[in-house]
Amino acid sequence: MSNSKAALGFLAGAAAGAILGILFAPDKGADTRKRISKKTGDLGDSLKTTFSDFIDGLTSKYEDVKDDASGLYEKGREKASNMKAEVKNSFS
Repeated sequence: MSNSKAALGFLAGAAAGAILGILFAPDKGADTRKRISKKTGDLGDSLKTTFSDFIDGLTSKYEDVKDDASGLYEKGREKASNMKAEVKNSFS
């Protein structure tokens, strides 16, 4: 999760720097607005990709944990069944 925080921090810093650079550039207002619009769109796309990758990673980890828990449950159930059979056999 540290990597995603670092990526988001980098993207936010890059966006702030780009916007400040555009705002202080000696261009016409219309050109500046177009640049801001383009940079904002690019940043939005970048954030969507980063967030999507983060969610995919979480989903993958969730599935891994779910599979591990299911395996542990089955092992415990099998051991309990074996112990039950052993106790039955010892009294027979």
